[in-house]
Amino acid sequence: MSPRSASVNEELRRRSRERLLQATVDLVGSRGYEATTLGDIADHAGSARGLISYYFPGKRYLFQSAVHRLMHLTVTEAVERPPRPDGPRAGHEALARAIDAILGLADERPVLMRAHMAGILQQEGFVRCDEQQQLATALRGALTAYGTPDPEADYPLLRALLMGSVVALLLPGAPLPLGRLRAEIFTRYGLEWELGNPPEGERTQPTIEKYAGRGQLPAQR
Repeated sequence: MSPRSASVNEELRRRSRERLLQATVDLVGSRGYEATTLGDIADHAGSARGLISYYFPGKRYLFQSAVHRLMHLTVTEAVERPPRPDGPRAGHEALARAIDAILGLADERPVLMRAHMAGILQQEGFVRCDEQQQLATALRGALTAYGTPDPEADYPLLRALLMGSVVALLLPGAPLPLGRLRAEIFTRYGLEWELGNPPEGERTQPTIEKYAGRGQLPAQR
């Protein structure tokens, strides 16, 4: 039997790594971060325990990579789902879909996203992994479609708004409603409530004038 080619080996490594990332999301989303061990993740992925340390320097890095991958895939799927945005407001629709994708994850997977935000706020901080860079690229792409003059400079603000909203949604004992948080972000960018994936029965969009008077809104496109 001839040895496998380099491309085949690379594809096998990619699939193995993705199985570990998916297993991490599955288990932490159901059990929580502390109750999930690296051995559990390897078993769930059908992988050898040693493969985790081969791909990832530690549990926290693996977990953040897994959640960033989920966020990247969710944003990409939302922006690209048919019918694809077109016409003069296509950029607004793309940004609305991206925002709703992140807020939707917090609403639908609270255990997972709460653990993710808690990890970022700990001493290890924010992991700049490949998956995080892919998520950043997807969000910058939505900002570019929207018409932001400088996506590189504006991306950190969008990231901060989304992170703050996720924390507010998941704050134990004092969460803010999804509709209110979404409305605040949408108003900041001049997005119509009907764009993206609006939550049912939660129309609470503030008036544009609330922000326009402070110079916080970009020019209407």
